[in-house]
Amino acid sequence: MRRAVITGGAGFVGSHLCRRLIRDGFEVICVDNFLTGSMQNVEQLIGDSRFRLVRADVTERLEVPGPVDVVLHFASPASPADYLRLPFETLNAGSVGTSRALELARRNGARFLLASTSEVYGDPDRHPQAENYWGNVNPIGPRGVYDEAKRFAEALTMACRRHQDVDTAIVRIFNTFGPRMRPDDGRAIPTFIVQALSGEPLTVTGDGSQTRSLCYVDDVVEGIMRLLNSGHPGPVNIGSTHEMSMLDLAGLIREMTGSNSPVRYIERPVDDPAIRRPDISLARSLLGWEPRVPMDLGLERTIDWFSRLRDRSPASDMVRVPTRRS
Repeated sequence: MRRAVITGGAGFVGSHLCRRLIRDGFEVICVDNFLTGSMQNVEQLIGDSRFRLVRADVTERLEVPGPVDVVLHFASPASPADYLRLPFETLNAGSVGTSRALELARRNGARFLLASTSEVYGDPDRHPQAENYWGNVNPIGPRGVYDEAKRFAEALTMACRRHQDVDTAIVRIFNTFGPRMRPDDGRAIPTFIVQALSGEPLTVTGDGSQTRSLCYVDDVVEGIMRLLNSGHPGPVNIGSTHEMSMLDLAGLIREMTGSNSPVRYIERPVDDPAIRRPDISLARSLLGWEPRVPMDLGLERTIDWFSRLRDRSPASDMVRVPTRRS
């Protein structure tokens, strides 16, 4: 049985990856400090002999006894609401955390996969965004703590590949949604769903014309696994080419939830990208991958998950939904 270490494994995408790795025959060591991850995301795996949970901060130490075959580095605040309130933790996860995860891979001769992001493209002036595009990032803006942390992590990953012969891969993940997103993480889909289910106004930033390409989490995990098993260094874009405006997204969620919530326009965040859509030609040709889950089916599953979460949560435990998001 191969052994996988995944940092940030109790997060949204990380917890889905834990399950997929176990399904594919791995023993999984999940490392998380629960800064933004949740025990609920992995509680069903506790007790499985193929799963081990280690509560640790990857920026402080990353000691794993025994052999390791793959290391997946997913530890980082990932939503604007999180990295804007945790700037130093975000920068450290991308720098010190990436260094420690790479060193673990180097010591074990393991394959290393870095979870990078579409945010390395910043507010793009090329559309759609292909992997050879260097981006349009404001390094001193409020979002720079996340954008530049990931750009540094990519540079460090490639340096270790070139100079230390570490077998590395970089995946650039575009906007992803699905069950186990936090209601208060500040991103558009959980924000709109929680507001619609509660009958609150749907808070659309700016005029709502800014676009995102939203991919269901199962498709994203499939793309990540194909890159992990490919031997290719990347970077490879993984995301949906189905682009839609935030105003249209709010309207779709309102329709699918049967909500009468009005739309309320609020101030748009600084450096909020105007457009976002990946060129996935490389993923198609290299990995034979493209999204399979239709947007409406993915939203249906996500709305159902949030509905059940809301039914289980006492009113006093419901969080206030932030209005700042990507």
